[in-house]
Amino acid sequence: MKEIVLKAFAKINLSLDVLGVLPNGYHEVRMVMQQVELHDLVTVRWQEIKSTDLPERIVLMTDRTDLPADGENIAFKAAELMMKRFGKTGQVQLFIEKHIPVAAGLAGGSADGAAVLHGLNFLWDLNLTIAELCEIGVQIGADLPFCIMGQARGNTCLGILSDDRFSAACALAEGIGEKLQPLPSLDCWIVLSKPPISISTAEVYQGIDQELDGNNVLHPDSNTLIQGLFEKNHHKIVQNMVNILELFTLKRYPIIVYTKNLMDQQGPMKTLMSGSGPTVFAIYLEKSKAEDAFKTLCQHNQETFITKTLL
Repeated sequence: MKEIVLKAFAKINLSLDVLGVLPNGYHEVRMVMQQVELHDLVTVRWQEIKSTDLPERIVLMTDRTDLPADGENIAFKAAELMMKRFGKTGQVQLFIEKHIPVAAGLAGGSADGAAVLHGLNFLWDLNLTIAELCEIGVQIGADLPFCIMGQARGNTCLGILSDDRFSAACALAEGIGEKLQPLPSLDCWIVLSKPPISISTAEVYQGIDQELDGNNVLHPDSNTLIQGLFEKNHHKIVQNMVNILELFTLKRYPIIVYTKNLMDQQGPMKTLMSGSGPTVFAIYLEKSKAEDAFKTLCQHNQETFITKTLL
C-alpha cells in the first residue's frame, strides 16, 4: 500500500466582490484569495486490487465525529471522481486530521478535497499539471482550484508541481472562482476567530442580491489591492480590502459584528470576514501584537487561531 500525507491549507479572502448572477444560477465573483499556514492533514493511501467486487472502494476516516464519512464529504467526492475518471480498481483510504473550522468561510472541505486530488495524482503517477487538476476539481466545487494551487506551493513532497506557473498561495479569482491568476503573497501574521455559529453559503449569496440593489455600495478595488501586493505596500493592500458579503451577514448575525469589533480593538492593520463567514480575521505585521490579540479572542471564541500567510 502506498501513501502520502499532505497539508490542506485554509484560505482567507483579501477581497470579495459579487458582479451578478450567471445564467446557470451561480454568482459571478471577483476576489483575491490568500492561503494561510493553518491546515488539515490529509493522508491518502492507495492499494491496487484487480477485483472490482470490493465492498468499499473508498474508506474515509476523520478525527471528528461531526464530519460525514461518505459521499457528502468533498474528500470522498474527489476520490470517487478520480477513480471513475482514470478507471482504477483498488481501494483509496483517506484519513483527515481536522484543524480548520468547519463551515467557516475558510474552504476547509475544499482544501481536503484538493489534497485527495493531489495525493492520487502523485500515487498513481499521473503527472497531471495544476491546470489539469483544477479542471477536475472545479467539477466538485468552485474553491478547489485555488486550494490545488496553494497546496502545490506549500507541499514540497509534490515535487515538480512547485515549479508549475500556477503554483501560488495568492490569486485573483474570477468567474465562479475557477478562473485564477497567480499573485504575490501577502506577508503577515493572521489571527482567525470563528463565532460559535454556522452559516449557509447559499443563504448569504441569496441575501446579497437584495443588498446590492441599494445605492452607495462600497465595492472592493481589487486592482489597486493587486498593485499593493506587487509593490509589497501593506497600506495600499489593507485600504482596499472589502468583502461585499458583509453587507448581508453583518446585518443578519450580530455575533459576527461583536467578534469583528473586538478584533478591531486589538490594533490590527485590518479586520475582515472571510468568504461567506462567519470567521473573521485580523492582519498584523508584528508577531507580538498578533499573539496579544489571539489571547484576547480565545476568551470569547473557542475556535481562534494564530497563523501566517503562506508565501
